[in-house]
Amino acid sequence: MVSRSQLRLLLPRQLRDLPADLAAVVVLTLLTGVVVFVPPINDTPLRVLFGLPFVLFLPGYAFIAALFPEAGESPVAEAEKRDGGDETVDEHAVDNSDSETDDESRFGFTDRQRSGIDGIERVALSFGLSIAIVPLLGLVLNFTPWGIRLTPIMLTVSGFTLVATGVAARRRAVLPVDERFSVPYQTWIHAGREELFEPDTRLDGVLNIVLVASILLAVGSVAFAVAVPPQGEQFSEFYILTEDDDGELVADGYPTTFVTGESESVVVGIGNNEHETTDYSVVVELQAVEHRENETITQTNNDTDTETAPQNETVVVDRERLGELSTTLAHNETFQQPHELRPTLTGEDLRVQYLLYRGDPPAEPTEENAYRSLHLWVDVFETEDEREAALNE
Repeated sequence: MVSRSQLRLLLPRQLRDLPADLAAVVVLTLLTGVVVFVPPINDTPLRVLFGLPFVLFLPGYAFIAALFPEAGESPVAEAEKRDGGDETVDEHAVDNSDSETDDESRFGFTDRQRSGIDGIERVALSFGLSIAIVPLLGLVLNFTPWGIRLTPIMLTVSGFTLVATGVAARRRAVLPVDERFSVPYQTWIHAGREELFEPDTRLDGVLNIVLVASILLAVGSVAFAVAVPPQGEQFSEFYILTEDDDGELVADGYPTTFVTGESESVVVGIGNNEHETTDYSVVVELQAVEHRENETITQTNNDTDTETAPQNETVVVDRERLGELSTTLAHNETFQQPHELRPTLTGEDLRVQYLLYRGDPPAEPTEENAYRSLHLWVDVFETEDEREAALNE
């Protein structure tokens, strides 16, 4: 079997020389970059699983490691040491320390007392500082030409984390070995192995197994919730825009009058929120329509006459195909394409209808069989003089 020391030799020398926790920060930062930018991995749930600790923990941990390279002890451990020391003091022992050391001891500190923080404080501060650091980095990026985008955010947070890790490694290296902070992962592994495989009693063994199973279940539930988020509402956006005087796309200023052969441009937009890759087709028609009112229907029920209100019906009496668009969009993708309206059918109150279909359109597209539909009302004249006369009425 390959030993742990042989596996360690596979790492670059710079990582081998780093403390284990700082090496883990560097590796996780680099892996996050791979998961975010390299296809097809960046379309998998791994992007979320690596992205959350990358944003919420790693920057703060590296910063805390740079600020506090010293090892620290919890207040409980320090109190236990003081209490144990008081109980074992030999009252007949000869005190050879000088007066300055006696003063320090009376006030509860010595020159060897560690000024670091314990593991719980380090983890808590790591989360808190990460939540503070990342928005500040985003605020700085907002005033740069790059803006708040994925690539600048990734590079900035990664750079900050790696620089802080380098500073932390340097500050630890100048401390005596017994004063450096280190994660006692080997002690944890040894203690966990003893608790699981060598419990003091059978009841302790059962409780340990239940505890491990509960932790695995909780972690698995969280991982499943992150990896397979609940699917939201499925729908497709469908809209028409025009370009204003500043070149911006707006939902206003649609063309309303045409002369035969004259063209006007609009922008057709589609947004895919179907949670799957979808093929779209758009059929554009110019329609001459009539509005008809159905006759009032009288029904007799139980010797009671009931009249239903008349309903208006729009009937297409003539139509002209003005074009057809098609595209394929992945989930959350958007399609926008200019479309030239060039009607030849003349008349007033004509309807330009845009019919959206998922997949290929039917042989006879109508508003009833379309997935989404939009329309504009226009007037089309044979000559410019007719249009001017209509506008001046």
